[in-house]
Amino acid sequence: MGNTYWLIATTYENFQVTRDRGFSVQGVDTRNRRKAVRMAAGDRIVYYISDRHAFAATVTLTSGHFEDHEPIWKHHSQSEDFPHRVRTRADVVTDEGSWVDGMQIGPRLEYVSKWPPEMWPLALVGSLHIIPQKDFSMLEEELKKAASGETERRRGRGRRDRRGRRGREAPRRVAPASAD
Repeated sequence: MGNTYWLIATTYENFQVTRDRGFSVQGVDTRNRRKAVRMAAGDRIVYYISDRHAFAATVTLTSGHFEDHEPIWKHHSQSEDFPHRVRTRADVVTDEGSWVDGMQIGPRLEYVSKWPPEMWPLALVGSLHIIPQKDFSMLEEELKKAASGETERRRGRGRRDRRGRRGREAPRRVAPASAD
């Protein structure tokens, strides 16, 4: 059987916890146990930061489902500890300033097509979703573009114009105003 493509809708705070742990493990709440049990090594996950409306990273699962009750992530219910877990490996991770804007790309997803475009975030209510491979691939490509843009900015790439400014476009020449 082929890989399954998952979308995890999480909060900014819980995403930061996952990032700080090196994207080595991902937990799913008790409500999504049946889906979590289906997760297997080789499956892929894309992260959607629900309170920022942004896509931020992709990972590959390196294990199947297991249970663990070590408190890692926060939930509005004190008793929820996201016990249904998988081990993961980071694939594409973007810095916060380069996250892919969900409000721009979200309405293009096949997964949300039954919703009116302005209401597409309602399709992502809940924390775990199985999405089409086409959606996952498109999101991952957008994340790769964003990540490569980070690299160019950090390295200071780009040509300098005749005034020493960095930029990709040559300076525009303005025709002198005619004296009528």
